[in-house]
Amino acid sequence: MKVLRTPDSQFANLSDYPYEPVYTNIIAKDGTELRIHHIDEGPRDGPILLAMHGQPVWSYLYSRMIPILTEAGIRVIAPDLIGYGKSDKPAAREDYSYQNQVDWMGAWLEKNDFQDLTFFGQDWGGLIGLRMVAADPDRFVKVAIGNTGLPYNPNTPQEVIDEVKAFKTSNKKITLFSMMKVLNKMDENSLSGEKNKINHMATKFMYWQKFTWDTKNLPIGMINSTMMEQAFKSKLAAFIHYLLQRLGLEKISPFYTDLMKAYESPFPSASYKMGPRAMPSQVPTVPDQSLDAQREAREFFKTSDKPFLSVFAGDDPVTNGIEKDVLKMAPNAISAPQIGGGHFFQWTRPKQLSKVLVDFIKG
Repeated sequence: MKVLRTPDSQFANLSDYPYEPVYTNIIAKDGTELRIHHIDEGPRDGPILLAMHGQPVWSYLYSRMIPILTEAGIRVIAPDLIGYGKSDKPAAREDYSYQNQVDWMGAWLEKNDFQDLTFFGQDWGGLIGLRMVAADPDRFVKVAIGNTGLPYNPNTPQEVIDEVKAFKTSNKKITLFSMMKVLNKMDENSLSGEKNKINHMATKFMYWQKFTWDTKNLPIGMINSTMMEQAFKSKLAAFIHYLLQRLGLEKISPFYTDLMKAYESPFPSASYKMGPRAMPSQVPTVPDQSLDAQREAREFFKTSDKPFLSVFAGDDPVTNGIEKDVLKMAPNAISAPQIGGGHFFQWTRPKQLSKVLVDFIKG
């Protein structure tokens, strides 16, 4: 396995991220050594929150929440997934499977021997982290998730599977703006694929999957800015920055913000972006090689008595309908009031989300 490692200089002078790095080396199945980064903040004797990020972000996403959580006496462990942040970045698409991410982070968890954890995951952090909980439950005392789940679609109609496959392998050009237009049409009915083939979530999410894979220099900073920074909602500003990014001139753009810099910093060049490009296609919106593992994990939560908190934004088109499935999967789950803030509510609603998690941890 060829592995890239982002130079430390890329992370110099980041805004609001003063945290000392902690590194753990694990061995992948093929014998390759991989270095995983995490931060460890707060009182050593405090209850521990394992906070896992998703796509296409890194532990920087929690930088607004960490001061609030640690002030409340919570110790925060926030790792970077392989391919993201300060963690190593395998260079080939085939390295990035759902199972590999679960195995890598499971090895990281075991190597650090963390115990008595409350888990919180969002986006891919939930997909991977929930599998980690199911595989090693004795390390966890409580589970919380938001804007995520454990997708399981064994009965997807064959015509939907065929449509998704044909679309993803087609020569159709997907722009950032056409992709976002389709994703914004997703709603809670998008999960009801068996009843409504036209509105199946897979036929919408495939736009994100194709866009991320086909775009070799994925505009990660811009994507995250459009979702987290209100000031960047101007379509003209987004269009100008997008053009400059495609020319490799984004850093001279008048719209290049501190947040953009933070989310582009892990990637000195496009070759480092294989993880964010490859992982969306691993989301099991249709049956794939993860089907049995997903079923087994869901069966664990079906009977688990661990306290389980579901806290969703409620205004995130991609995940609006997923909470119903989560509550079905985990009958003992408690549904917290929706707090808004869109997909990355760790950044846009840090106080509200932190309070919900502190109350859950200490309750």
